[in-house]
Amino acid sequence: MIVCSCNVLTDQDVRSAVTGTDDLRRSPKQVYGCLGCSAECGRCARTIRTIIKEALGACARRCCDGCPHSAMEAEAKQTHTEITL
Repeated sequence: MIVCSCNVLTDQDVRSAVTGTDDLRRSPKQVYGCLGCSAECGRCARTIRTIIKEALGACARRCCDGCPHSAMEAEAKQTHTEITL
């Protein structure tokens, strides 16, 4: 299903952008950037937010303990701390 007529983005494009990397996209702006476009009229933003929530489940706002994403975030923070020391 096409969710963004301006950029011809499908719901599958959005789901792939959200779940396809370790770097979670949690906002429409991040999804647009990942897909190489930007919001035009903005009418699809609400639908994209809904797809993000469905795709990430409990992780849509912030990862919870035990989530694979929280382990990746902790590892990234540790690496950043080691680099800055």
